[in-house]
Amino acid sequence: MNETNDFENNEPAREPQRAATGPIIPKSPKDALRPEKVPEMPKRSRKARSQFVVFLNFVMTMIILVAVAAVGVFFIANRSFREPGPLSVATHIIVRPGSGTSDIASNLERNGVITDARIFQYMTKIYLRDGRTLKAGEYEIKAGASMKDVVDLIESGKSILYSITFPEGLTVVQIFRRMMDDPILEGDLPKVMPPEGSLRPDTYKFSRGTKRQEIVDQMRAQQEKILEQIWSRRDPQLPLKSKEELVTLASIVEKETGKEDERAHVASVFYNRLAKGMRLQSDPTVLYGIFGGEGRPADRPIYQSDLDRDTPYNTYRIKGLPPGPIANPGREALEATALPWKTKDLYFVADGTGGHVFAETLEDHNANVKRWRKAQAEQQAEPPKTP
Repeated sequence: MNETNDFENNEPAREPQRAATGPIIPKSPKDALRPEKVPEMPKRSRKARSQFVVFLNFVMTMIILVAVAAVGVFFIANRSFREPGPLSVATHIIVRPGSGTSDIASNLERNGVITDARIFQYMTKIYLRDGRTLKAGEYEIKAGASMKDVVDLIESGKSILYSITFPEGLTVVQIFRRMMDDPILEGDLPKVMPPEGSLRPDTYKFSRGTKRQEIVDQMRAQQEKILEQIWSRRDPQLPLKSKEELVTLASIVEKETGKEDERAHVASVFYNRLAKGMRLQSDPTVLYGIFGGEGRPADRPIYQSDLDRDTPYNTYRIKGLPPGPIANPGREALEATALPWKTKDLYFVADGTGGHVFAETLEDHNANVKRWRKAQAEQQAEPPKTP
């Protein structure tokens, strides 16, 4: 009867549960479905908990402060790096070879180009992190140029270029003298002078810090290159045995006339005289034999005694070419000598206008000389014109 009543009253049977240290205690279905309480984690000591929290807070705070400071410094530095600089007028800055970023920055700050060398140095390292470098040279910094503008200019290597000009017909001694007088070129000249005729007359551009030896090397290389090209295109019927003989005759042509359209004509006269066994009778060779590379003084005339003097270069007394060039000929003189005109002329004399009159016979030549001397006498007799 008791079991029937329990079933009819819908009271489920209690499952037996064994107590931890006692008999099994049955649970009702409601109690069985209730989740058991999770045991609490063991508590840390107050001392251990406070040390960890303090350290963690300190680390996080420092990371945040450093990050904020770095962002702030970069923002300020980047703005200063790109804003207009303090220069009110353009100026020149020299970057010496081997200068580091710190040296360049100090130099720029000292000359008033930038306001803060540290910012320049810091931002330059970031800006040129792809491997680009600052190059030596002399640079013109524009007024108001920012630090970025200055870095771009020095990194480009577009430094100020100077120039030195060597006209055609100068000797090696005269070229060296011009180099020594140049205030921008640096360094010594070579102790052994290059051969006469081996330097190319031209205008050479260079930056501050260029050595004189570099210009000499460049002139020799250019002359060798041009000579090789012209020699390969020369008239095959020329009575020349070597490139050195071409340079020798071209140097005489260079000294005889400064008119471009006359050089090939003058060269033809010398070839015609060589073919007939005549002496060249060139005044410039006589002067070179007397004064060498120093050149004749401007106020000294040519005397008859000069023409009679025995020197290896006196073409009034020797036959054929002199032993070497008497100057450094330009490209035009070399080309005119390698490809001369085809004429029968054997003589030429100045015409008073900077050019020459040519003749095939001595009789015609003497008439031309007579006219030239008469023109000279008339010019000397004329009273000076008042300005």
